[in-house]
Amino acid sequence: MQKKIVVIAGDGIGQEVTRCAQDVLKLIGAQHGHQFEFDQALMGHVAIEATGDPLPAETLEKCSQADAILLGAVGHPMYDNNPGAKVRPEQGLLKLRKSLELFANIRPIKLFDDLLDSSSLKPEILQGVDILFFRELTSGIYFGSPRERSANGEEAIDTLRYTKDEVRRIAHKAFKAAMTRRKMVCSVDKANVLESSRLWRETVNEVAKEYPEVSLTHMFVDNASMQLIRDPRQFDVVLTGNMFGDILTDEASQIAGSMGMLASASTGTQTSVYEPIHGSAPDIAGKGIANPLAAILSVALMLDLSFGLKEEAQQIEQAIDEVLRSGYRTIDIAGEGLPEDKLLNTQQMSEQVQQALKAKLTLKS
Repeated sequence: MQKKIVVIAGDGIGQEVTRCAQDVLKLIGAQHGHQFEFDQALMGHVAIEATGDPLPAETLEKCSQADAILLGAVGHPMYDNNPGAKVRPEQGLLKLRKSLELFANIRPIKLFDDLLDSSSLKPEILQGVDILFFRELTSGIYFGSPRERSANGEEAIDTLRYTKDEVRRIAHKAFKAAMTRRKMVCSVDKANVLESSRLWRETVNEVAKEYPEVSLTHMFVDNASMQLIRDPRQFDVVLTGNMFGDILTDEASQIAGSMGMLASASTGTQTSVYEPIHGSAPDIAGKGIANPLAAILSVALMLDLSFGLKEEAQQIEQAIDEVLRSGYRTIDIAGEGLPEDKLLNTQQMSEQVQQALKAKLTLKS
């Protein structure tokens, strides 16, 4: 198999973790006879610095022709305390999603058994958690219009807007996924207050009629955020809008013990973007201590969803499982009392995964 992958390392630790993910992808490709061609591109703060544009036309053109896109992270602290900045790194990501019609964000929340103690939640609550989030990605309040600030700076407006078609297409993806799992969908909204959420709920109910085997429940977002911590095992597939999904999936990252353990896929009708859910983490960028496992799990997700290479994806997940079972950790998942020789930096963790992968592939051959 030959595939072209555009790599957008982006900002901060994105540079470090995407290198690790590429190394793993090269290894799995060599072992299975696949050829992965990597093409580097700019987005985010580094793109603004180089071109003045958070998403240069060259990057968008490369992405539109790619079989898949691997993204690190975008963001820089210089913009966080400057709300008046006209050009921001995140604008590049939003434009990429909209331009490529990446309307469905898929985020698996699954805990490795050896990390049960890494979460702030009790192990008995976490055992067996397996949630799949479907977040609508190209509409809602992040894209609604008007979106503006008053001339005197005393008022700001954001618009929360959805159409039935936008809800239908993400709902169908969620229900189809549920058919391959425990056949349960929980749709999260705020239909007791928001008109857009009432449209959302009405449309999801209509789609549900096409999937009679799937059990549908509805939950207000405030209750869902509480239930996610109280009893995460009750959820199978969670379907929600853009902003609610953004918040809930970050909350759910604590189930896995760290944002450094969770991958995501943004899919549409053509290509897809795969990325860890963590940000650019400028406070640790360049220190070599970032957890690369979310980025490595992102390429496993790529192999599965975009290329149909389920066996190769499972081998990567199993290699990570073996590394964790051996007691190796990066600092974000270390916990108290970890032996010094088990605490790894970014590159060392990547190398351990590669060694486990090589051993697995050697034994198989």
